[in-house]
Amino acid sequence: MTPPRHGYEPGDEPEPGAAPVPAGEPGPGRHAAPFDGDDGEATDTDEATDTDEATDTDATDTTDTDDAAQPAAPTGRSLLGPAEIRDLAEMLGVNPTKKLGQNFVIDGNTVRRIVKVATITPADTVVEVGPGLGSLTLGLLETGARVVAVEIDDRLAEQLPITVELMHPGAPLTVIRADALKITEIPHEPSRLVANLPYNVSVPVLLHLLEHFESIRAGVVMVQAEVGERLAAPPGSKVYGSPSVKAAWYGQFRTAGKVSRQVFWPVPNVDSILIAFERRAEPLASEELRLNTFALVDGAFQQRRKMLRQSLSSVLGDSATASAILTRAGIDPTERGEQLTVDDFLAIARAWDR
Repeated sequence: MTPPRHGYEPGDEPEPGAAPVPAGEPGPGRHAAPFDGDDGEATDTDEATDTDEATDTDATDTTDTDDAAQPAAPTGRSLLGPAEIRDLAEMLGVNPTKKLGQNFVIDGNTVRRIVKVATITPADTVVEVGPGLGSLTLGLLETGARVVAVEIDDRLAEQLPITVELMHPGAPLTVIRADALKITEIPHEPSRLVANLPYNVSVPVLLHLLEHFESIRAGVVMVQAEVGERLAAPPGSKVYGSPSVKAAWYGQFRTAGKVSRQVFWPVPNVDSILIAFERRAEPLASEELRLNTFALVDGAFQQRRKMLRQSLSSVLGDSATASAILTRAGIDPTERGEQLTVDDFLAIARAWDR
């Protein structure tokens, strides 16, 4: 089988068989089935129910390719092109199809655009979820930052350090083979999250990482356009919902530009968008109040067309109790969830806590 091309001059390419080929059937795709948009009657699990990319992992394997050194300056091409990506996929037995939702970024300009929006410095430690074949990983390493890549697929996790060593010898990369929805420890205390997140678990993964890793101060994620617009939506917007409020708990989210379908292989059936965020300097409130606030958010958007005194009755006890708590919080019981800010929901949680 032809080895992957890594931009080397003829005669300098690795010998066939130099890179190990992990065994196994093709794993989960980079992106799952398109987001199933709704009219707002859904809970926060809008994008979270599919576990194809988040299967249970009993153990976390960590491979660190550098314990001290700064990355060496790459020679020749430093990013993967379409040919290299296809060669790697063939070597690993990954056959991306629209049916499986496998889509890899093949455009170097898009990679560098993401890195630029993320404003990464050599002092940063960047956590990347779902690095796949390494397109974005290589772009992140170009900045001189340390990268911690979390990959659930054994074959991809094993190949990534090999690819990086060929393209960026000595680069500070740590690969963790784990389910991003279950991980609670990341080495080197990451300061930024930059990732092309799997569509079917994008919001749960994002919220999980922000919940468990306070060291993540900012970042950029590429997600399906409808999901990204929800994350960055203001109160009163047609797409404002549970993900909008929960994201706002952690910080400020904004759209940072659409991404063409043509930069993926194969071309997906949905649009993508970049979402940039900056974390709040201090948490809004305690963990207990966060949990209560999120429970109120879920209740309000399960029945978003109903007034809060009705939609929150199941959470707060009954309609009369809900009305009393809402009034105490300074919220009109006839308002609807889509009209409330995260601070409004927090005020209700505080009043409920009395």
